[in-house]
Amino acid sequence: MPLALLALTISAFAIGTTEFVIVGLLPTLASDLSISLPSAGLLVSLYALGVAVGAPVLTALTGRLPRKLLLLALMALFTGGNLLAWQAPGFAALVAARLLTGLAHGVFFSIGSTLATSLVPREKAASAIAIMFTGLTVALVTGVPLGTFIGQHFGWRETFLAVSLLGALALVASLVFVPGQLRYAPPSSLAQQARVLTEPRLLLVYATTAIGYGGSFIPFTFLAAILTEISGFSTGAVGWVLLVYGLSVAVGNLWGGRLADRRGATAALKIIFAALAAVLLLLNFTAPHPWLAVATVLLWGAVAFGNVPGLQVYVVKQAERFAPQAVDVASGLNIAAFNLGIAGAAWAGGLIVSRWGLMHTPWIGALVVLGSLALTHWSGALDRRDGLALRAAGQ
Repeated sequence: MPLALLALTISAFAIGTTEFVIVGLLPTLASDLSISLPSAGLLVSLYALGVAVGAPVLTALTGRLPRKLLLLALMALFTGGNLLAWQAPGFAALVAARLLTGLAHGVFFSIGSTLATSLVPREKAASAIAIMFTGLTVALVTGVPLGTFIGQHFGWRETFLAVSLLGALALVASLVFVPGQLRYAPPSSLAQQARVLTEPRLLLVYATTAIGYGGSFIPFTFLAAILTEISGFSTGAVGWVLLVYGLSVAVGNLWGGRLADRRGATAALKIIFAALAAVLLLLNFTAPHPWLAVATVLLWGAVAFGNVPGLQVYVVKQAERFAPQAVDVASGLNIAAFNLGIAGAAWAGGLIVSRWGLMHTPWIGALVVLGSLALTHWSGALDRRDGLALRAAGQ
């Protein structure tokens, strides 16, 4: 494995850690800053909004910059944002820090696949992308529980300091190991990206992605609070439960990919969305019982991200039919849809918690996920109709 690819993987690990570790820190942050839990949830929403904006907009605006220079600038912005969070004098500064790091995240993953493939022979391109994205999986399995542990035992500020050190390590590794000249195709302009958003069938996939992830993140944003206030776990135990969740996510991703290969994308998505809705509904009944709650979180992890392979394969398949000139753009916008779903979910979850209470988030999340299941059935019906029309026309 080229050392430059290892540098990208370290960057992905740092970015994945800072995105998801906030979930385990929300109760601690809310208490320390004397804000409500729903207000603390804005730290999830605004980060995801930064990713959603950064991915298409900043990627297009920085398209002419040399790749290494852009990579170094992104990791410097990411590190600086986490240092600002470490020293944030109040909630407003912390919000600004999260928004900055979200912008860096969006651009990094927009260009990351291109960077990874430029480092290896063409026949190893898929493996290079997979290696880089293992940084995200490892972040869920190790970075998030460890960051939660640090925050709960030494203070949430120290978690951001630790993540900034990871960012600095990634910056140095990129400076030393990533070559100065990398081949790449300039990204599509904002106008080209906007044209993708005029395709109804692609918009249907983006809505499925945003609503499906939104449903899951309505309760996930407040999982630490559910575990401590409803299940009765100590704050120190939350990190261990998140470790269980991360391990399950790693397995679920592999299972979801294989299911999509065997059954097809839409069939796999129907199964996974139905299972996800069932698990979220189950959490309403198991949350007051500690060990049943852990078992439910284990099941949740297995299906929470298992739809990623199917959604990405499906959006590429639809783009090849309806926007063949912008397949990469269409795929990248699905990542933006994912983060818009998270942003909306964290905001909506905050409203639910403030008005009705924590335990209304799982069943409402389940209903939202069922909306994605309905959209998947609709997409499948449209695909079948198109297939019948093509066969009738003799094509």
